[in-house]
Amino acid sequence: MAEQKVINALGREAAYQLANVTKTAPQFGAITPRWVSRFLDYKGLESGIYRVNKVVEGDTPLDVLCSQDPTRIEIPKGYVEYQTQPREYQSDSIATIVNVDTKIADLYSSPFDQASEQIALAIESLRERQESQLINNDDYGLLNNIAESQRIQTRNGRPTPDDLDELIAKVWKEPSFFLAHPRTIAAFQREATRRGVPPVTANLHGGTFILWRGIPLIPSDKLFVDGLKNPKGKGGKTNILLIRSGEAKRGVLGLYQSGLPNEQSRGLSVRFRGIDDNGVASYLLSLYCSAAILADDAIAVLEDVEVGEYYDYQ
Repeated sequence: MAEQKVINALGREAAYQLANVTKTAPQFGAITPRWVSRFLDYKGLESGIYRVNKVVEGDTPLDVLCSQDPTRIEIPKGYVEYQTQPREYQSDSIATIVNVDTKIADLYSSPFDQASEQIALAIESLRERQESQLINNDDYGLLNNIAESQRIQTRNGRPTPDDLDELIAKVWKEPSFFLAHPRTIAAFQREATRRGVPPVTANLHGGTFILWRGIPLIPSDKLFVDGLKNPKGKGGKTNILLIRSGEAKRGVLGLYQSGLPNEQSRGLSVRFRGIDDNGVASYLLSLYCSAAILADDAIAVLEDVEVGEYYDYQ
């Protein structure tokens, strides 16, 4: 057996002590692209309240004159009634406090500032919670405010092209995007491919998305499968939304409080709370958000969608 040759030179472990290590900023695995916030139109509020005034349709029809008959000279009279108790949406508050030991920040803030990195990660966490609340909040969440007439069931559990066409029939006035869990989008791709109509793709808002009938399918893990963001099994039930966004389109709007003191970004305020006797600096992060559906036909949902069907394409 040959002897192992010993290299007469400085070793890696000792050399490591003199090396400058290239580091990343803290990596937070729970961060997602949050496409909902990029595709949804937003409205800034002055006082945290958004009132949706609607017309009472059908009770006072407004007739109009459309005739070339010279004997018809009287123009119909009437008016359009408004709701006397319209719905008001109030901003929801999502908040957290970040503590940073000033001794740690003083000693270990190169190359990354410790306070800034802590606040940045906290902001990411708040934004993730915001997207979840936009979809699932008991009061203003989109899933809980869809009209019964805009709720449909799948034909056989799987998300088929026919099912998505039914959604389009419900939101046919300028639909903006489908919203689904990533596993649901994968399930729809399997169904479309099986039928010989694989979806095309497009680049939008810096991302690549599949399209159905020209409408992008936007992924979000906040539209849960069996109540979970990351389901363990292959199967599970979930929903697919189709949304028309924009105030001018009488669609769905994200709401935020504008003009906040110490505003960091849309609807988000970061306030320094001071340093206590132990040298711990404290920062209050507050995010104000809500959502509003301006018309019933601005959103529809495909319910009880099964994501666990697979096929052998041989």
